[in-house]
Amino acid sequence: MADPYQNNVYNQGGGDPYGTYGEGGGQGGYGYQGESYPQEEDAASDATEGHDDEDQMYEGEYQGIPHPDEVKAAQRAARAKARQAQAGATELEELAEQYEDIMEDCGHGRFQWTLFIVLGLALMADGVECFVVGFVLPSAEKDMCLSNGEKGMLGLIVFLGMMVGAFIWGGMADKLGRRKCLIWALTVNCVFAFLSSFAQGYGFFLFFRLFSGIGIGGSVPIVYSYFSEFLQMDKRGEHLSWLCMFWMVGGIYASFTAWGIIPRYGWGFSMGTEFQFHSWRVFVLVCALPAITSLVGLMFMPESPRFLLENAKHDEAWMILKNVHDTNWRAKGQPEKVFQVTHIKAPKTNEDEFIEIQSATGTAIQRWAVRTLTLCKLMLKNVASLLGPELRLSTLFMAIIWFTMAFSYYGLGVWFPDMIKYLQQEEYESKVKVFHRERVERFHFNFSLENQIHREGEYINDKFINIEMKSVKFEDSLFEDCYFEDIKSTETMFENCTIRSTVFYNTDLYEEKFIDCKLENTTFLHNKRGCHLDIGEENDVLIYLVSFLGSLAVLPGNIISALFMEKIGRVKIIGLSMLISAGCTFFLFLSFSQAAIIAWQCLFCGVSVAAWNGIEVITVELYPASKRATAFGVLNALCKLAAILGSSIFASFVGVTKVVPILLSCAALVCGGLVALKLPETREKILL
Repeated sequence: MADPYQNNVYNQGGGDPYGTYGEGGGQGGYGYQGESYPQEEDAASDATEGHDDEDQMYEGEYQGIPHPDEVKAAQRAARAKARQAQAGATELEELAEQYEDIMEDCGHGRFQWTLFIVLGLALMADGVECFVVGFVLPSAEKDMCLSNGEKGMLGLIVFLGMMVGAFIWGGMADKLGRRKCLIWALTVNCVFAFLSSFAQGYGFFLFFRLFSGIGIGGSVPIVYSYFSEFLQMDKRGEHLSWLCMFWMVGGIYASFTAWGIIPRYGWGFSMGTEFQFHSWRVFVLVCALPAITSLVGLMFMPESPRFLLENAKHDEAWMILKNVHDTNWRAKGQPEKVFQVTHIKAPKTNEDEFIEIQSATGTAIQRWAVRTLTLCKLMLKNVASLLGPELRLSTLFMAIIWFTMAFSYYGLGVWFPDMIKYLQQEEYESKVKVFHRERVERFHFNFSLENQIHREGEYINDKFINIEMKSVKFEDSLFEDCYFEDIKSTETMFENCTIRSTVFYNTDLYEEKFIDCKLENTTFLHNKRGCHLDIGEENDVLIYLVSFLGSLAVLPGNIISALFMEKIGRVKIIGLSMLISAGCTFFLFLSFSQAAIIAWQCLFCGVSVAAWNGIEVITVELYPASKRATAFGVLNALCKLAAILGSSIFASFVGVTKVVPILLSCAALVCGGLVALKLPETREKILL
């Protein structure tokens, strides 16, 4: 029977090339050279020259504190003993044990922190993408004359793209590589984000934002899978939680740049009437910078060695691991530390490799078609395996948790600012001035009219010249021999009025604004057309403030969850955070002001982020390397579907009732929190 392992041997000296490590001896050794490997005295590294033995003594020795290396050796010995007790250890488990030992030897240092920044920028780009459309919509709707339905579709299209992207890129990352797929995904995002900033029509803008979302949709499932495979077990939960902070940074970055760029209307140019490039388009370009920066950084990062080992690329994996080891220990001032792995065992891949048609028997298109078809089959097979006997229950629980958390989080994320706008509108309408049966004759209106209702008035031989009308309504009124010129209006209308012998010149008071009116001998000359002429406030500072505070409120929750992820455990953090978040939503019944809603939004975001951190960490740890990105992609796609449903449902109740959104979010969070408590704890689990 063929040996199920393939061994790569790297001799670093004479004697037995397969040295042992820890207590495993010759029975469970993983190909480490022994620590007592003989070395000439004058062969010592220059880095140790001038140091006495006392200088090298471990500081905790006098206090009876064991050296970290001794702790690691004891842990490895315990794992080796447990492995020997389990006579039926699988190839995957043996590889996982060996890989964990190697990562412990490599340590946590400069390499991981560099990768942390690069991948963090990719995660930041995902956070920015969620805010872009919301910030540009008030300006874009006037540039492109969008209806309410078109605005709603534009808000949802990004999540739709991210849902598709998460599924596709996550599946591809398990078959083609984490680094390669992340580079492709960010490239797609950058290209289509750039094109969307120049799109003049609604159709093109919608199309480009869809594909921009598809690109960035791959960042979350790949980033967490990629980074986790460079972390040792005792660092994994904490540092994956720190990585989550970049999503918060993305929200803060988007809020600040939107506030600094969009209101600057002079930051743009136009080429005739057909091409307009206003400040909001500059903002769209600036939002692509995190993705571009991450893309550049990834060019200098290696592929995940764990992925390479899963795909029998042992030589390349060994070289990357050696580079990680040497980079970290050089940065710590110990360049003399030698990478002691001499061989790595990895299971053979049982799946069919990509089928190639030889150049003599097929065209380039045929070869591409066969490769693509084979890739799709392998991806779908991987997705189906998530519902296999071993993973079915975990996948079901995680699906419920992801869906309920996203439904509440994104639903309330839309409901909070919409409710604030509704309260603002209510306050504004409460201050309306009502004029009843006024008669104005031969008067020149040269001042703006705002938030007024005029009922049964008579306006005879009056002039309205070069003024603005905002939220003005004329009801059952008479206009006779009047003259309107250079009028700019917002939410202004004439209802059941009689208008005789009146001229409208260069105004935006076109006939659609006259409801059930009698127009007798009335003339409209050179009317202004186009929704971009609306004088309404395009970007209320409160929009940026609410987003900024919501993002900033995440910081305490991020820090606390990162510090306690290893101490408390993933399951308790998820369950408790979701249940506490559910409690927070109940206090929204007592919120009757803008300040109260903003305060509860900040509290909800601060608590819920701890649940998000735990969910993302445990998702990485529950699935083996060959299915990790696929599972993360499927669950993240489900998350975006829940976001679409939540934001649509919650927004429909703004101004109607707040009972339904509060009860829906509370019920979803309680359900998800209780299910989370049924998950297995993974903080001491080696990544399979």
